[in-house]
Amino acid sequence: MWPSWSSRPFHLVFAVLLFLSQFGSATRLLESESLNPCQAVSGFTATLFNVVFTPDNGTFAFDVVGVSTISGNVTAVIDVTAYGINIYHDSVDPCDVTGSVDLSGLCPLNTGQININSNIIVSQDIVKNIPSVAFTVPDLDGLVQIHINSTSGKSEACLEAQLSNGKTVYQKGVEWTIAVIAGLALVVSAVVSGLGHSNTAAHVAANALSLFGLFQAQAMIGMTAVVMPPIVQSWTQNFQWSMGIIRVGFLQDICTWYQRSTGGTPSVILTTLATTSVEVQKRSVETVHRLFLRAYDQLTKRSNNSSSSSAAATTQLVIVKGIKRVGFRAFIESTNIFLTGLIIFMVFAVAVAVSVLVFKGFCEMAVKAGWLKSDKFQDFRNGWKIILKGILFRIVLIGFPQLSVLCLWELTQRDSSAEVVLAIFFFVAITLSLAWAALKVIRIAKRSVAMHKNPAYILYSDPKALNKWGFLYVQFRATAYYFILPFLAYILLKAAFIAFGQGSGPTQAVALVIIEAVALIAVSILRPWMDKRTNWFNIAIVAVNFLNAIFLLFFSNVFNQPAVVTAIMGVVFAFYNMIFCFVLLVLVLFSMGWAILSKNPDTRYQPMRDDRGSFIKSQSQLNGELDALGATARGGMREHYKMRDLDDDDSFTSGSGGGRSQYDAAGVPLPPSTSGSTMAQSQRDGPRSPIDHSTPFMGGRQPENSRGMYNGCSDRSQSGNSVPLMSSRSRDASPTPDYSYQPHGYGQQSAAPWQRGAGYDH
Repeated sequence: MWPSWSSRPFHLVFAVLLFLSQFGSATRLLESESLNPCQAVSGFTATLFNVVFTPDNGTFAFDVVGVSTISGNVTAVIDVTAYGINIYHDSVDPCDVTGSVDLSGLCPLNTGQININSNIIVSQDIVKNIPSVAFTVPDLDGLVQIHINSTSGKSEACLEAQLSNGKTVYQKGVEWTIAVIAGLALVVSAVVSGLGHSNTAAHVAANALSLFGLFQAQAMIGMTAVVMPPIVQSWTQNFQWSMGIIRVGFLQDICTWYQRSTGGTPSVILTTLATTSVEVQKRSVETVHRLFLRAYDQLTKRSNNSSSSSAAATTQLVIVKGIKRVGFRAFIESTNIFLTGLIIFMVFAVAVAVSVLVFKGFCEMAVKAGWLKSDKFQDFRNGWKIILKGILFRIVLIGFPQLSVLCLWELTQRDSSAEVVLAIFFFVAITLSLAWAALKVIRIAKRSVAMHKNPAYILYSDPKALNKWGFLYVQFRATAYYFILPFLAYILLKAAFIAFGQGSGPTQAVALVIIEAVALIAVSILRPWMDKRTNWFNIAIVAVNFLNAIFLLFFSNVFNQPAVVTAIMGVVFAFYNMIFCFVLLVLVLFSMGWAILSKNPDTRYQPMRDDRGSFIKSQSQLNGELDALGATARGGMREHYKMRDLDDDDSFTSGSGGGRSQYDAAGVPLPPSTSGSTMAQSQRDGPRSPIDHSTPFMGGRQPENSRGMYNGCSDRSQSGNSVPLMSSRSRDASPTPDYSYQPHGYGQQSAAPWQRGAGYDH
């Protein structure tokens, strides 16, 4: 009765999946834990169904508890399908069965409760007819369907059971591995940045954030209401940790307590599995009842206290799909999903903040004890408060997809009034915070373009602005500083469709295809990331996201394709995503290893075309230069001064009053002659750049034969100034800087590659 499995569709599917056979238990078995009705009116329902078949010893064990409303002789028609293809068909009359199988209790079938708990020995002749791939390929897409017909041929009941072989691509080891790699990449980028390798740190951080975004995109696919093949569900479940879907035992108790305390009614699906038959949806079919998961329903009919109502409740069908499905597979009650994700995010943010404080204390202690040189992590030790703010902003950016989906979804669930308030508060807070930060960056960049014809000038000149807001723009080229806004809109739009579209899988699939297509076209044309290598890295991720959306559209069955097509596409989906994620993980690991082991990791990366490296000033170098400058100006007296924040709006205005005009852009007191001329100049010429052009970038020395930084300045005017490295500004001098002087390390040539397209083509 079993057909040959060497046909082309199966040959393609199982050739691709042979390497996956290592996942799961080594014991060969076929099992099912659900028996569900597959027609609108079914005369038999099962409250408990556990069946296990082990071919090695030929044992078939089953435990069934059900209720029958059928009376009389019946015939059972059995159909077994695998990956959409019918592989077994037979008709069984319980009154005609002979041998070791005793079905006399079903001949005739009587109304009332039926309890069956037995073991059957299956002959090896039958075992040999079962294909071996059924026991080796993970996440078997198998289904047994039983139609119970009366002697007149009328269908009295329809039952189906999903088959599993105990093997799956959803592995805790995979979850932890990818989570640790993504987290280590962010840590390595921070450490490398503290050691002064800003270019390497920017590349490692950009790749880590992009990799994290890929994981969240994979998790979002699994959160859609589309009924996907089992292997797709299992694969996307590996990434649900990136959306905060992480089970912690005591945390579930806290969530349940909080919900009850605030007027909510917790779900108890997971606590009734011993008396409930549960099925996770696996494949799209024609009839609507196959979208249901059989479970004890405490979410509806809660007011029924009579025995008849209670009995009916035990066979209630509950829809569990999309976000509820991933929560169920993570053993999290559906009413605890939102609060679990929120608490996980908050704990992560607090843990990172505490880690930064601990590292700050360790560095200070190590320097005092002589374990570290005094110049190690000096930028971090001096400006750790600003750096901590930037880190927390980056955490908010990482958690934006997670909180957007869960907060918006909670508005549709309303688990309790307090949880709804939390959802609104956190969603509004993080959205407004990121929007305000993005607009702040755009204002700074536009000011830099207006004054210097280069957005990178101010964006990268001030360490405070770079450490605080740099998480929004360092991964992009300087002229694409605005791209963070469409990036945030892209995430928000996807989150809205996933959260609000849980009732319609096809709607979500169509929306994601459109969104991903627009995103792919935009990034392919604009190429907004910092260099060619990073652009290709991110464009490949967006392309895979678009391809995943197309596959999701097929899984939604809008094309009404054969079931075997859906099954094969599910296998292909899992296969190419595994390969792609593996390649990206290897690339990130390689960049991390290079950053840690290389003495000068910046040599691996070419200088940015926006010349950001020339504008980035080390805070410690800048302080040292200004200390010496201030000491000279004050005749050797040391005086405390405070650095001005270049991203402050007030710093972009001319100093028209108070003591502000008596300080240069870095906050160093100016000598009387210089400060007076500066005030007069600023009053006539309007806003001036907050950057002190007389200070060479990156601590480099200014060549003796170089021209003055401002038009009209001459060597004669410089020699007349009593302050080294500072030139008196002529009253007739133009505020427009002269870019004929190149920063240290760059040749004296016109129309350098980084100047083209940045406003220097004169």
